[in-house]
Amino acid sequence: MMYSIASGIGGIPITEKSCMSSQRLLATRGTLRISSYGVVMNIGSLVVRRRCSAFPTLKGKVALVTGGDSGIGRAICYAFAKEGATIAFTYVKGDEDIDAADTLKIIKEAKTSESSDPTAIPTDLRYNQNCQDVVDDVIAKYGHIDVLINNPAVQYPLYSLEDITEERLEKVFRTNIFSYFFMTRHAIKHMKQGSSIINTASLVAYIGNGKFLDYGSTKGAVVSFTRGLSQFLLDKGIRVNGVAPGPVWTPLEVSGQDDEEIVIFGSQVPMDRAAQPYEMAPSR
Repeated sequence: MMYSIASGIGGIPITEKSCMSSQRLLATRGTLRISSYGVVMNIGSLVVRRRCSAFPTLKGKVALVTGGDSGIGRAICYAFAKEGATIAFTYVKGDEDIDAADTLKIIKEAKTSESSDPTAIPTDLRYNQNCQDVVDDVIAKYGHIDVLINNPAVQYPLYSLEDITEERLEKVFRTNIFSYFFMTRHAIKHMKQGSSIINTASLVAYIGNGKFLDYGSTKGAVVSFTRGLSQFLLDKGIRVNGVAPGPVWTPLEVSGQDDEEIVIFGSQVPMDRAAQPYEMAPSR
C-alpha cells in the first residue's frame, strides 16, 4: 500500500504542529522536478510504505526506537513491526503528537499477531532522567530490550557563526548525541548477548556541510561514539552499528532548507535523487 506525503493517513488531519505539514508543503511545490531517472519528487513520493513481504526475523524481539514518530524513525518502526518485533518509540510531546498517533496506527496495522501492541512515549531525550524513565517504561511493559535505535536529531541552517548561540548549541548536542549516550547507558542494563544498538549518523559527518556546522559536528560525534561503543560492548556480545544516510526526504530536511535548496535536494548524489525513508529502514 502506498501513502502520499501530500495527504494524512487514516483520516488524521495535517496541521502546522505536525511534521506532516512540512511533508505536505514539500509535496505540493510546483517547482519540484523529475530527475533524469524519472523519479517524481512531488505528490506520490513514498514516505513509509510500499507493497512488500517480510519474514519474522525479529519475532519475540522488543525494539526501542527513539525519534520514531516520523521520517527514518517511522520507517524503521514499520519495517521492524513487519518482521515481528514489538515496537516502543519516543516522540516530542506537543510538537509531534499527530505524527505519533499516525505512526501508532501504521505499526498496529503492520504488526504480526505474535507481537505485543506498540507504545508511544512522549519525552524530552535531552536529559538523562527522561531517558532512564523511557527505558523503565519499556521494561515495565515488555520486560526486555533487544534492539535500541538511537535516532533523534534537530538541525538549523547557519548563515553566520553568530547564529550558533550557547542555547542553540546545547540543544543540538543534547538532542543529537547526549541522548545517544543517555539511552545507551540505561538500555544496556537490560540487553543480553545478541542484542543490538544502531545509531543514526549522517553523510555530513564525513564530508561536512558549512550550513549545518553544529549538526554536522554532532554527527561526527555519533560516528566516533559508534566505533568506540562497538569495541566497549564486544565482550558482552552486543552488536553496535551506525548508518550514515545521505540526502533523505524527511521533515528535518524540509524544515531546515529554503525553496531553492529543496528544488535541487539530492541531485548531487549518483542516483540523482534523495532517498525515501523506507529505503533506509532495511539497513538497520
